Amino acid sequence: MIIVPEKEIGALITRADAFTAVESVFASMAKRTATNFPVIREAIGHADALYGFKSGFDRAALNLGLKSGGYWPGNAAKGITNHQSTVFLFDADSGRCRAVVGGNLLTALRTAAAAAVSVAHLARRDSKVLGIVGAGHQAAFQLRAVAEQRGFERVVAWNRTASKLDGLAKAAGEIGLPFKAVSLEELGAQADVIVTITSSFEPVLLDRHVKPGTHLACMGTDTKGKQEVEAALVARATLFTDEVAQSISIGECQHAIADGSVTEGDVGELGEVINGDRPGRRAEDEITLFDGTGVGLQDLAVAGAVVDLAVEKGVALEVDLT
Repeated sequence: MIIVPEKEIGALITRADAFTAVESVFASMAKRTATNFPVIREAIGHADALYGFKSGFDRAALNLGLKSGGYWPGNAAKGITNHQSTVFLFDADSGRCRAVVGGNLLTALRTAAAAAVSVAHLARRDSKVLGIVGAGHQAAFQLRAVAEQRGFERVVAWNRTASKLDGLAKAAGEIGLPFKAVSLEELGAQADVIVTITSSFEPVLLDRHVKPGTHLACMGTDTKGKQEVEAALVARATLFTDEVAQSISIGECQHAIADGSVTEGDVGELGEVINGDRPGRRAEDEITLFDGTGVGLQDLAVAGAVVDLAVEKGVALEVDLT
């Protein structure tokens, strides 16, 4: 069995690697050659934590396995990230454990890659202003990955606690983009692409905030009850997701489904756009929304890529379990 420690992953996988892995697995899902298994995600009744499993099997890449982990909101005070996870890969022919991979950085990279894939396929080509809603651990990853997909000229951002935007400002500066903290009203009026990456249980971005032609990547809602954007905004947009079943039950679309303003048939798979089986953006003034719920196959795809790279570069640890 191969072990790839968390500390080695940053030097192994690039944003381009993560983008390719996630784009490929979305395409496989739409072709029905890859399947996500039902998600288990529960409050454990301790440390205000959410814990669960995401798993699946990609028959094309032979990635079989699961990610175990969740969200511990008190971890920041301990000097560690709130998101904690580990990926387990299994040999598809024998069922033996093939690899154990640190999942914290990979979760941030694959989540950012999913947003970037949505921008690559759905955002207007002339998008110039990138808006970020939220300033948690994953926000800077989102900024860097999405900024590579269009010729953005500046970044505007909002967070409930404005002082936490310093990290985003630094990330924008590192890639040469001017940065400004703004109100939600200003953000919606200026941004051509908006990424929401919060853990909110009530809408932050409202329908009236968003102008025609915007692409939204809603990346924070992955649990029943969570909500980043107003249901009326979801109903106004053309909808795409990683997996429809998750989108309508634990994703951003759950609330519009519940109030009847959206039906399951209104939500398309981003993989279908990638494969050319569904149109993406059809008009310059159309609002497109990607509901990124996070699927286990994304984790397996990036973990599989990391294992291959670790073996190639000689940093994989091998353990005999027999």
